[in-house]
Amino acid sequence: GEDRTSDPQYTQQVQALQAKLQILDRQRREVLAQMQQLLGRSETLQDFLQQELGAWRERQQRACLGATVDTRLRPLETWFTELGQGLFQLLQLLRALGDLRQKVTYERDPLKAETPLLEQRLRELLIYLLQRAFVVEQQPSMPNACKRPLVLRTASKFSVRARLLVCLHDRNHRMEAKIHIDRSGPPGFRKFNILTSNSKTLLAGDSPQDGLICDFQYLTLKEQKDSRSGKGSKGAGEGPLVVTEELHLITFTLAYAYCGLELELETSTLPFVIISNNNQLSSAWASILWFNMLSTDPKASGTPPWPCAAPHCPRPCCSPPRLPLPWSWCPDQQFFSTPPPAPWPRLAEVLSWQFESVAERGLSREHLLMLAEKLFGKA
Repeated sequence: GEDRTSDPQYTQQVQALQAKLQILDRQRREVLAQMQQLLGRSETLQDFLQQELGAWRERQQRACLGATVDTRLRPLETWFTELGQGLFQLLQLLRALGDLRQKVTYERDPLKAETPLLEQRLRELLIYLLQRAFVVEQQPSMPNACKRPLVLRTASKFSVRARLLVCLHDRNHRMEAKIHIDRSGPPGFRKFNILTSNSKTLLAGDSPQDGLICDFQYLTLKEQKDSRSGKGSKGAGEGPLVVTEELHLITFTLAYAYCGLELELETSTLPFVIISNNNQLSSAWASILWFNMLSTDPKASGTPPWPCAAPHCPRPCCSPPRLPLPWSWCPDQQFFSTPPPAPWPRLAEVLSWQFESVAERGLSREHLLMLAEKLFGKA
């Protein structure tokens, strides 16, 4: 309580302390400014990755119809992992800055005001990145399906595989992936159960380059019979659509944890058709072909291929995110209630893919002209 303002040694100590605090304040503000800049660059890079991921999804959709396209995920996996690693390092740095603030703080300390906001922004970026990094690498398909994926038959084995493109995980945490079929299917559609195990631990491959995959093989589907329908009834025979036009979905969920961040990731397959006998195969494949042919417009950048039709859809993809959300949508399972017409140029391209996938040679201009005359008559 003594007045030591007249003590020159005391005054010198106070001035030295103020100088140190000024240097500390300047350094903290510089670090925070650099982090703001890095987060801005990360957002730009993340937007670019979403565009690349959207292009990959579109290529995968075309590949299901027989197109010869590159659907490898290795480049995307490398980019997603590098960005995720950088964001997690920033998160650890922010936590270290929080510990420093507990040790030394002062009036108008920038760490006190800006660190919580930066951490919230960083967590949002990480959650956004991880949610989009969980993708279906192999769409549902049966072995020996004559290069026609997305058509499944009850009591027949099929496989499907998902991949997490951010190859970062806590080895002490068991990441369990689960699959569900038609979690929120339209009313009137047939309902199915997935036989065998519907959960699996996400495993790293034999080498870090193999990535994080959850591979479900030897799955089978069994229809749930409606006891009210009577013996021999299909159960869904009175539904709004014929069985070869019902679009079903398999959803993957994954419990993810790394560096103190825990969340549930989710991704869905492309819509597929379920048949009970081979006589329905051609009609089912026609539905798959028609849907995938018309459900995307490559010119409409960032436009969901099939908008969610539900006014209050519970899926997170329908809530407005902070960043643009291309290529995340709720598939319209009622597509065939009012199917759109197909323009001939697009149909001709898909028909050529079909021939090329089987005969290793597409249709020539003369072939397509002949088919057009068969369908529409001579001009």
